[in-house]
Amino acid sequence: MESGLYVVATPIGNLGDITARALEVLRAADLIAAEDTRHTSRLLQHFSIASPLFAYHEHSDARAQQRIMACIAGGGVVALVSDAGTPLISDPGYRLVREVQEAGHRVVPLPGPCAAIAALSASGLPTDRFLFEGFLPAKAGARTRRLQDLASESATLVFYEAPHRVADTLNDMVATLGEQREGLLARELTKTFETLKRASLGELASFVAADSNQQRGEIVLVVSGQRERDDTLSADTARLLQRLAQELPAKRAAAVVAELTGLRKKQLYDFLLEQR
Repeated sequence: MESGLYVVATPIGNLGDITARALEVLRAADLIAAEDTRHTSRLLQHFSIASPLFAYHEHSDARAQQRIMACIAGGGVVALVSDAGTPLISDPGYRLVREVQEAGHRVVPLPGPCAAIAALSASGLPTDRFLFEGFLPAKAGARTRRLQDLASESATLVFYEAPHRVADTLNDMVATLGEQREGLLARELTKTFETLKRASLGELASFVAADSNQQRGEIVLVVSGQRERDDTLSADTARLLQRLAQELPAKRAAAVVAELTGLRKKQLYDFLLEQR
């Protein structure tokens, strides 16, 4: 096998999802650089692979990277694996990839399992355009601000979330994106207690709050992008707006109807001005 850095995707749950090519590379590797050696050792033991294993993660010092570079420079094969799924998706391993490339060595991607793609494929939401956001900020204020920035994004949104934060994140999504925005909770994908539930964000928030089991394990949230709205006022909406305007200032009447219908407040206010 030609020397270089092989970026190897590993199963996110079901070990049967590993590819034949991944097993070939792991068996041939002179070094396997793993995010968590305890986790990866179980995978290697299952497939009777005895290749040398060492820890390489975001907190590794320069010596770990030097070991990888020296192995490749000497004609060796290094396999890079994460705890599960495709390495470098929501982790900082790109720095190693850049250094290997800049030193003139091969970087070889081995496609395979990825929780974000698996969840998206089973979401029932549009997949022609999607935006992978990884983990939202842990602090509520920063998380809300990021969701506000994404509120008008038309592409389907894909997030990873920690189990102890998923309930708070769904509540923040309801408050920021609206309770009727459609989403998918994908939990423990390919594992025994896999959950796939598509519903409105409001329903998902209630579902998670009512069942503590849904606040455990590995979680992906897929959220529909902002759809184009039909800004045409129906006859019923126009009558409601005009009736409220008899009792309330025009701006307040427009705000109430905007909240009820999802129409733009400015459009409703302009409609009232035109009627005068």
